[in-house]
Amino acid sequence: MKNWMLIAGAGLMLGLLLSCNKEEPDTEKPVIHNDVAGTFPKNCDTLYFGEPFTFIARFSDNTGLGSYSLEIHHNFDHHAHSTEIGTCPLDPVKPATHPFYFLQDYAITGAPGAFDIAKELMLAASEGGELYEEGDYHFFIRLTDQHGWASQQGLNIKILHR
Repeated sequence: MKNWMLIAGAGLMLGLLLSCNKEEPDTEKPVIHNDVAGTFPKNCDTLYFGEPFTFIARFSDNTGLGSYSLEIHHNFDHHAHSTEIGTCPLDPVKPATHPFYFLQDYAITGAPGAFDIAKELMLAASEGGELYEEGDYHFFIRLTDQHGWASQQGLNIKILHR
């Protein structure tokens, strides 16, 4: 009987200790800041195949950032995402015969609350000797915090050959 009371008392104490140390759940999405000086690209900017550019952005989160991904895909059919921040002049609708596509994931180590990125990228001009199609594209940014909350932002851009 004494052992049973000892075990029950220890279990009760452990339960009280664990319940006191619980963190509040994270309920906030991370933020992609597009109003920071030097941010690039911005909506309606033009990128060029075969020329490097620097992706510049600021990310923040209330508990810690986890990762981000960049995607570039064609918008030859004028589709829209609910994240685009404005409209830009578009080329006429056309079928996609050899569009450029880019998708890359990047880890943000250390779970910082804020992160400034300056990532140099290059858009290949061709694949297998065939030039990628120039025209309207979406530059899509996805940001995830360490708890799995995500934000995304789609920018309308043009990609051209010089």
